[in-house]
Amino acid sequence: MEIRILEILNEIKSLIKIGGTTKWLSLSEVCHQTSLSKSTCLRAISVGSLKCSRATGKLLFKVEDVERWLNG
Repeated sequence: MEIRILEILNEIKSLIKIGGTTKWLSLSEVCHQTSLSKSTCLRAISVGSLKCSRATGKLLFKVEDVERWLNG
């Protein structure tokens, strides 16, 4: 429990440092910008190599997560 609180605080701290301006992309934007198919992106999500958020009911991706996935 204490470790989880520290992780959350560190995440908040990093957001404050960068101004909290995380750029999010939709699935279609990721496919367009990477020139990859929707099925390729969905496969990467299902195996856990591409992180996404489903909090809003649709798939959203942080730009840095997409870049990390592309760069291996």
